Amino acid sequence: MKPTLTRPFHTSLRTVRRLLTAVLLLSAAVSHADAPPAAAILSARLVDLRNNDGMVGCALYASAKGFPEDPSAAMQTKWCPIADKEARCSFDPIPAGTYAVACFHDENNNRKLDTGMFGIPTEGVVSSNDAKGVMGPPSFKDARFSFKGAPTELRLRVRY
Repeated sequence: MKPTLTRPFHTSLRTVRRLLTAVLLLSAAVSHADAPPAAAILSARLVDLRNNDGMVGCALYASAKGFPEDPSAAMQTKWCPIADKEARCSFDPIPAGTYAVACFHDENNNRKLDTGMFGIPTEGVVSSNDAKGVMGPPSFKDARFSFKGAPTELRLRVRY
């Protein structure tokens, strides 16, 4: 027969173990909830370029500010080579969120979008969601998309 003094000790030890397990599980759940959102690479694959001349400029925007005409307002900008009338711009890892992409085919390699009469682009342009503007560039609202924080490739058809 066991002494009666050890039984309450075993019971309290069991209770302490259960409490510690609960605290550890709770702290793991809380620290996971505080973790920053996942970040991943977003790529833009530009197709239907009319030639392999020059480079492609791509800009990633996290808000409507400056979209699509002010690359200094962009979250990231990339210059990408062209091969077989296609280009691929990969942005540095970004967290999940709402973004818009604007790209253009800089055929003469002067690092700016050339325009003709009335400001109409003479080089190819494209925005995410194939957004088009009426009497001007597309809006952020029309070009925005939800990025889930997982590797994603947008396929963008360049228009001239």
